[in-house]
Amino acid sequence: MSDRPGRSCPSHYQYSPTVFATPAEVSCQVLYVVGGVYGNELALDAVCTAFAAEAGVKHLVFNGDFNWFNVHPVLFERLNERVLRFAATRGNVETQLGAIGSEAGCGCAYPEWVDDGVVKCSNAIMRRLQQTAAGFPALRARLTALPMWQRIDVGATRVAVVHGDAESLAGWGFAQEALKEEAHLAQVREWFARAQVDVFASSHTGLPIFQRLPVYGQTKVVANNGAAGLPNFAGTQCGLLTRIATRAYAGPYRCFGVRADDVYIDALALHYDQPTWERCFLGQWPEGSAAHTSYWARIRHGPNYFAAAAVPAVGSARQAI
Repeated sequence: MSDRPGRSCPSHYQYSPTVFATPAEVSCQVLYVVGGVYGNELALDAVCTAFAAEAGVKHLVFNGDFNWFNVHPVLFERLNERVLRFAATRGNVETQLGAIGSEAGCGCAYPEWVDDGVVKCSNAIMRRLQQTAAGFPALRARLTALPMWQRIDVGATRVAVVHGDAESLAGWGFAQEALKEEAHLAQVREWFARAQVDVFASSHTGLPIFQRLPVYGQTKVVANNGAAGLPNFAGTQCGLLTRIATRAYAGPYRCFGVRADDVYIDALALHYDQPTWERCFLGQWPEGSAAHTSYWARIRHGPNYFAAAAVPAVGSARQAI
């Protein structure tokens, strides 16, 4: 792995898949996994509205990178205080807020297929966000003390909530680009076997994918919600969260999903006030700024990615371990 800022991550980001082979910290009937709010408080409002409508034993976890664009001090403090009322794990963004001056830059560990310009802008965004966070030492300490993962049972289904992948806080092993490669799918099957879980719920890589894989005759699922605070498909202007539940979703926000044994795994759309969000973003990141350069086109028009790619076919039995 490259040691250039933004292309690498510190050794303390690493863990073994076997850490998930442990009893659950939480058991519930409905689980919301919300990755990549990216400082979009209007998307956070939509998360809270959807979650409040759920009945039964429910749990919501923000699995990192809820900070990013929120460099205004008032917004930084308010958004983090709201998120930390719920369970949360840290992403590379929250981790790097406690590592000012780190050679890891943004800590994203971008793979080589990501353009150098994107990496440069992300490092600049992180430096600006660190300046804001420096004014809130107690809050920054709370963020950097968050765990890297959480083990949750949804009914009898064993879920590992991570930010990156099964081995790293900033891993790209659950990226849609990586999951196209058969050699890599063999690695993912091994991760499931070692972790002894049924679902990995992640985000980090920015684009959604719900990948089903046969492992020892059982269907396992990688559920990557992409981003809660950004559009995920071309021509759209809404975020996504992952809902894992013992009952089917009956609300109005389902975008796509899969069924795996006794659970329903759905991506729920997060609709927010787009004009207000654009004004909020531009007030912090005007034209010419690093975030505007990297993200404005996606905020307005969505990425060059389509919903049909988000639920690929199940791997064949021949390829199962």
